[in-house]
Amino acid sequence: MASKPKILLVVTLAEVGGAQSYVRELVPGLTGDLDVTVAAYGPGPLGDAVRASGARFVPLRHVRRPLSPVRDVLGLFELWRLCHALAPDIVHANSSKAGILARLAAVAARVPVRVFTAHGWAFKAAPGRAARLYLAADRLVRPLTSAVVCVSEAERAAGIAARTCDAARTVVIHNGVDAGRAPQHVERDDGVMRIVSVGRLAAPKDFLTLIRATARLDPARVRVTVLGDGPDRPQLEAEIARLGLAGVVELAGEVDDVPQRLAGADVFVLSSRSEGLPVSVLEAMAAGLPVVATDVGGLRELVEDGAGGLLVPPGDVDSLAARLDALLADPALRRRLGGESRRRAQEKFSIHTFRAAHLDLYRRLLDRPVG
Repeated sequence: MASKPKILLVVTLAEVGGAQSYVRELVPGLTGDLDVTVAAYGPGPLGDAVRASGARFVPLRHVRRPLSPVRDVLGLFELWRLCHALAPDIVHANSSKAGILARLAAVAARVPVRVFTAHGWAFKAAPGRAARLYLAADRLVRPLTSAVVCVSEAERAAGIAARTCDAARTVVIHNGVDAGRAPQHVERDDGVMRIVSVGRLAAPKDFLTLIRATARLDPARVRVTVLGDGPDRPQLEAEIARLGLAGVVELAGEVDDVPQRLAGADVFVLSSRSEGLPVSVLEAMAAGLPVVATDVGGLRELVEDGAGGLLVPPGDVDSLAARLDALLADPALRRRLGGESRRRAQEKFSIHTFRAAHLDLYRRLLDRPVG
């Protein structure tokens, strides 16, 4: 029997996040057709999820998120050695740092197919000098890339305009969700609207805007829970204290029961300044929650304003507060939007379609690897 083609999926960190959720959901659909290895740095649930799917997980030592000339060279060498040892047919890189280093390492190790998924271009989300460096690096490795996967049409257009990807080698595969397995929202009649948000407490997430919008709502009738952790936590805690929201807003940290937390909420909010096509929103839609999100990246492809959710401008405290206040005043509106949200997740963002599209892309590239 012929051996399965080998694929190495690389993501910068193993922590909770959008790129990690993407890899976690993709791997179970690949193991029947491919010999799958996943590599990432640091602690987090990704390793256990990969192993449970029947794939190998390799912990990295040197591939980190912060830009560091010495560490990045070590990370590049580490990935080259891994490619040399595994001899994969495909390297599929995810997240900005791994996206650069893994493509360079794959070329050096003569891996025939190099794929990169842009979950959200770093040159749009990173501040100042880091954005310029990522833009230059993405342009540098563009000719070395067999295919770029963008998670939204908006991200594909942005990449082509910035010359970080080529139109002929760039495809859109929307993220997917297994809506049939998601715990479902159960409405409670206690007069309190429970808001949940999920994400790393760092840019480009913007939890300050959510906290400030919450301060304009009736504190007796709203509770906000933020799931995730990160370097902005002290700043957010200080703002919660300044606004007197200690009993209203909870920073719950990283948790391992996000689906259950979503099902226990009434509204999902994503107040980011920049996004690709966030898995957290898809998971909220699958749970049957109305979504209030900033109109950035591919959010408009997920959330149809007024049908399943509501869109607001990024950083606009007034607009976010007004939309949340409208939902607070109208439980029937929440029910309608939540039902539409779930139907949209089921019909347009199937996990099966997501996985099949990747397998089809890999097969086409293996048949005609691009140099």
